[in-house]
Amino acid sequence: MKMRVQSILLLIIILAASSCGPFNKLEKSTNWEELYAGANKYYQEGEYNKAIILYDKVLPVIRGSEKAELADYNYANCHFKTKRYIEAAGYFSNFYRTYNRSPLAEEALFMNAYSLYLDAPDANLDQQSSREAVAAIQQFVTKFPASASYERAMEMLVDLQGRFEQKAYMESSMYYRLKDGLYPGDFYRACIINFQNFTKDYPESEHNEELAYKLVEVSTGYAENSAFLKKEERLKDALGFATTFYRKYPTSPYTGKVKEIEEQAKEELASHAVLQKEYAERLAEQKAKALEVKPLEKVEIK
Repeated sequence: MKMRVQSILLLIIILAASSCGPFNKLEKSTNWEELYAGANKYYQEGEYNKAIILYDKVLPVIRGSEKAELADYNYANCHFKTKRYIEAAGYFSNFYRTYNRSPLAEEALFMNAYSLYLDAPDANLDQQSSREAVAAIQQFVTKFPASASYERAMEMLVDLQGRFEQKAYMESSMYYRLKDGLYPGDFYRACIINFQNFTKDYPESEHNEELAYKLVEVSTGYAENSAFLKKEERLKDALGFATTFYRKYPTSPYTGKVKEIEEQAKEELASHAVLQKEYAERLAEQKAKALEVKPLEKVEIK
């Protein structure tokens, strides 16, 4: 029991001593020069959270002075070092707007882009923040094309574009799976549009060959499930996609599958042509019979 009481007393003494430590005394100071020096000291020592607290107190006081430039940059970098990337990006961006002629301006603009890049999500999540990162990187490389950080920025840009591509491919795969659901017509159409847009947006993608094959498959399925009056046009579209596939990928491993689907589409088109002919003949017969019916003679009422 005695040992337990001693331990509690020791803990109280330690806490009381820490509460009267150098940082706590400095935090309560009203001397801005002392606060400024302390903030810079903790920044240099890597005590970034303490530096942030002191910069928060001193920055409003020194705003507009010569000391503010370095303090603003350090403040932004403190947030970066503590992985508060969104806040850091905002502070670096504000630094660049305020001190665009500063020797630190180039680094600040890069760090704004880099902070947004590090905050960008994986490909399976919403990419809005990634698009903001891309815009920031493009601003940097346009403004400082000779920068030592240019190549690094371009690598970041390529990585983000790869995430966009992967996100778009995942969406294409989702539509492809949903075409076998309750409302296939809607998803067949969505697949066709999505696959075509993917190729336009990412012409060099490794997924284009696979999606070109799936475009033939999906467009044929869409045509086969279409209304009678739209079937011919959509079957011809599917055959056109097959022709485009052969031209773009003459040695593709998907060629055999595409040929099978193409033959299926041709057979469906031939069957449809027979039905169209029968339909046209019946329609013509009905019109002919309608013309043979004599109108009733009018009876004159006296």
